[in-house]
Amino acid sequence: MMMKTIFITGASTGIGRATVKYFAERGWNVAATMRSPEQETEFTAMDNVLVLRLDVEQKDTIESAVTEAVQRFGRIDVLLNNAGYGTMGLIEAASEEQIRRQFEVNVFGLIRMTKAMLPHFRSNQEGLLINISSMGGIVTFPTMSLYHASKFAVEGFSESVSYELASQNIKVKLIEPGAIQTDFGKRSMEFFFDDGLIDYKSFTTAFRSKLGEMEQLSSYASPAELVAETIYQAATDGTPKFRYVVGEDAKMLIQMKEITPDEEYLANIRQHFA
Repeated sequence: MMMKTIFITGASTGIGRATVKYFAERGWNVAATMRSPEQETEFTAMDNVLVLRLDVEQKDTIESAVTEAVQRFGRIDVLLNNAGYGTMGLIEAASEEQIRRQFEVNVFGLIRMTKAMLPHFRSNQEGLLINISSMGGIVTFPTMSLYHASKFAVEGFSESVSYELASQNIKVKLIEPGAIQTDFGKRSMEFFFDDGLIDYKSFTTAFRSKLGEMEQLSSYASPAELVAETIYQAATDGTPKFRYVVGEDAKMLIQMKEITPDEEYLANIRQHFA
């Protein structure tokens, strides 16, 4: 039986890194892509892992990485669109460049990567597209408007594109993690607060205090390995299941959003961070 292959973006840290290990340990071939492959040492020593340079903002790196992966492994069975980052801050403080880059990476990069892989999936007459969304693609928190907007876009794109891809025997699935024990909040988060916007001072002071309290409660965050395990389940369970929620916090908040009227839900979140 031919070994299956997964192609992963954003594989250098966090969820992407954990997923490379999880699949490789279970006998899959893995194309582990990242912006700085020259810094990688662990994966380059693994026989069934191919480390490739890929930046979702650069189309030429996407095309060359897909070509190299197919040349090495023969075919790709699963594409995991994992590359992404978050932003946090007052929307008035965000620059045009910061606004555009949030979407360039989380949305346009994901679409660019998907389009590059689809001809290969069609030639195989099958394929699986797994997109990393977030509970933030369904529920929202203060000061994360750009990140939420990008993940809501990923949700809408994934759901809609699944209709046309079904005609090609290409399946689409979404992973929706809650808080994860990774360096996302440090390495993969960009902040833009402007203390000159004094009208927001009472709001930002209260918010930062509440955020500090939440950061102390690391027990609610799930390990990245749990997300990797869920991605493996999505890739191998053979079911038409579309959404996979990861983490008790995500399950609780998404359920609360589903059963609570909008105005009540929004008031609860506002009050929590006041």
